[in-house]
Amino acid sequence: MNEQLISQINHAGTPETVIAAITAITVSDTPELETINALIAVLSHHHPTVRAVAVEALVKLGNSTVKPLITAYKASCDQGLQAHIIQALAQIASPDALDVLAEVLGTTVANHCQGNVRRIAARGLGNIAINSPDVEVIFRVQDKLTWALLTPEDWGLRYAAAVSLQAIATPEAQAALQNAIAGEADQVVRSRIALALSPLIINS
Repeated sequence: MNEQLISQINHAGTPETVIAAITAITVSDTPELETINALIAVLSHHHPTVRAVAVEALVKLGNSTVKPLITAYKASCDQGLQAHIIQALAQIASPDALDVLAEVLGTTVANHCQGNVRRIAARGLGNIAINSPDVEVIFRVQDKLTWALLTPEDWGLRYAAAVSLQAIATPEAQAALQNAIAGEADQVVRSRIALALSPLIINS
């Protein structure tokens, strides 16, 4: 059955045919690696709806897709494909994707065309920390998001970091927000940080 669906994906004449095959694949409880890789390949499809459906399918299949997604990300030079892979990994929120998402977030100040992908990575890191019982994972995420909140020139990345730190809601995350607000020059980001801190102000 999966071989037929993979063939349908690879040789479909219309976007609707590809989408029908993707939808059928998501019903599978234990998708094979070949099937997952076929879905990942669809992330390069010329039709935006097909790409969106493929991301949804990979997210729905969950943790079984994480390692193949990471492998595909590292093997590809296609920024469009990489962006969709990061989108899927951010929603799945597996700790196995922490290093890749942290790498996408960056380690130096940068403004470039991948800005939106970095923001998605920041939200993905927040999702990982929220869902992880591992203190070390939470600490690593907080450290990376604190850097993203305080350092980059990209206001959108600082905004995304503030949203994620608010959701994590540990004392360390709250302290990072409190430290950032005084030095934040962008009014939109400053307002978002203030919103994140408002429950603390109300409860104090």
